Amino acid sequence: IQFLQEHGIPYETGLGGGTGIVAHVGNGDKTIALRADIDALPIQEINNVPYKSKIDGIMHACGHDVHTASLMGAIHILNELKDQLRHQVRCIFQPGEEKLPGGASLMIKDGAIDGVRHILGQHVHPDLPSGKFGVCAGYFMASADELFFTVSGRGGHAARPQDLTDTVLASAEFILSLQSIVSRNADPMVASVLSIGKVTTEGGATNIIPDRVHLQGTFRTFDESWRKKVHDLIWEKALSIGRAHGVDIDVNIKVGYPALHNDEDLTSEVERLMKTFVGPENVIQLSPRMTAEDFSYYSHRIPACFYRLGTGFPPEEKRSAAVHTPDFDIDEDALKHSIGMMAWLAMNG
Repeated sequence: IQFLQEHGIPYETGLGGGTGIVAHVGNGDKTIALRADIDALPIQEINNVPYKSKIDGIMHACGHDVHTASLMGAIHILNELKDQLRHQVRCIFQPGEEKLPGGASLMIKDGAIDGVRHILGQHVHPDLPSGKFGVCAGYFMASADELFFTVSGRGGHAARPQDLTDTVLASAEFILSLQSIVSRNADPMVASVLSIGKVTTEGGATNIIPDRVHLQGTFRTFDESWRKKVHDLIWEKALSIGRAHGVDIDVNIKVGYPALHNDEDLTSEVERLMKTFVGPENVIQLSPRMTAEDFSYYSHRIPACFYRLGTGFPPEEKRSAAVHTPDFDIDEDALKHSIGMMAWLAMNG
């Protein structure tokens, strides 16, 4: 806010649940938007750098500080060149990307993209060297639903299975059955993945079958119709296996972000502009990925393009840590590329 005030840039606060900010640069009948996410993650940083997190247990392990700094730098450039802008650029600083219901959905409810023709966003990509950018037209990132199950029955002594209902056995069969939803029901040409990542019991031991087993997992795909069908199939599996084993399987599906779709025409134009700015050799075609991003909400409302910013270090430095890790870091040279690219794309929007 201080930066915007010092440069006389109009802005609004209190959006997206409280911490979202929207700034405005330029004038004109057409409005385009640039988006940066602003929040950190609950991870303890172990990097020994001057810009290391000052708050224990919290760090920018997904590059959101890079995204925010890039947009601030782009705003500074655009503000200096505002007399040359033929349109308005709406700059969205969005909270809550990492957590349901997703800050993008809340920003949309607060009118952040009302009247916007198209929106651009970027994300750090440690696998790409600094100075390079990645694009992917069409479906780029998957939808993401969180799955929570509780298998409940009557536990007891493991040596007397006739006196109990085996919640562990039922859970094991349920997990295997869930895998068959994708392998035996999905069109092989439709990318999807269903994984159970956590299994815990209330009690239980080498000779004790617990009363309850808790399962947690995720389901991801690019096809919204198939996504809804899978939700129904999960319920059917829970009912049939629960009935077969004499247990109750409680199902809680937290519907998450939709699949992220990059508008083909817009992405083609973004790619063309990127090549004129950094050269064709520095613009890489990326493949769709099963990770998720709440930028997808924007992409279901207006034409959108979400591209990747290379932040990897030179090979000899061996420091290109993955996102969401305590040693995540970037080659700082990436900032000058990201700032320049955002301003370039906005100026030519």
